[in-house]
Amino acid sequence: MKPANLYLRQLLLGPMENFVYLVGSPKDKEVAVVDPAWDVEAIQQAAAQDGKTISCAIVSHSHLDHINGLPELLRAHDVPVYAQKDEVEFSNELRRISDAVKPVSPGDEISIGSLRLKALHTPGHTPGSQCLYFHDALVSGDTLFIEACGRCDLRGGDPEAMYRSLSQVLLKLPDHTQLFPGHDYSNVPTSSLGEAKKRNPYLQFANLQSFIGYRMRPRG
Repeated sequence: MKPANLYLRQLLLGPMENFVYLVGSPKDKEVAVVDPAWDVEAIQQAAAQDGKTISCAIVSHSHLDHINGLPELLRAHDVPVYAQKDEVEFSNELRRISDAVKPVSPGDEISIGSLRLKALHTPGHTPGSQCLYFHDALVSGDTLFIEACGRCDLRGGDPEAMYRSLSQVLLKLPDHTQLFPGHDYSNVPTSSLGEAKKRNPYLQFANLQSFIGYRMRPRG
């Protein structure tokens, strides 16, 4: 279910079941591409089919499965790329396109036409992971999935930071917030945050130690 007064198109692309998003206001032509990856032609065609013009890109984090389409997108569209400043410092890939990258600070708003997106800094998966909150919708990248959260054992991962991002930032959002994750890892592509709280074991730990023990346990 998509919140009212919002243009949001969810595209399932690539071999890793990534979700790429087009977001904007229904009354504007401008849209942002969130996490441009895998099939830039399909992203551009989706925007054109809806009469939309790509005005910027936003990255939830810099893992290649989320940004491998950026160079091609920037060759076709001279647009800014918004990323959390900690992620710009962390990522060699983002520094390679530094002329286009616009660092975002925690709590900044990103404008796409008349739509304002709040950039929520949610480290844990990477140091500069961010979620986008707007019109009762949350595009959560690899910080939060419907039934899981992002890995914390890759370079730049931090389970303590992930626990804080979940418990002190995302769990404070209203239950009716619609969750749009970075991968299709559930049997539904989207869910309310309230429903995710019931289904997601990573949202049910009362203390840091229990969360870390569960998140970092060896996988068979």
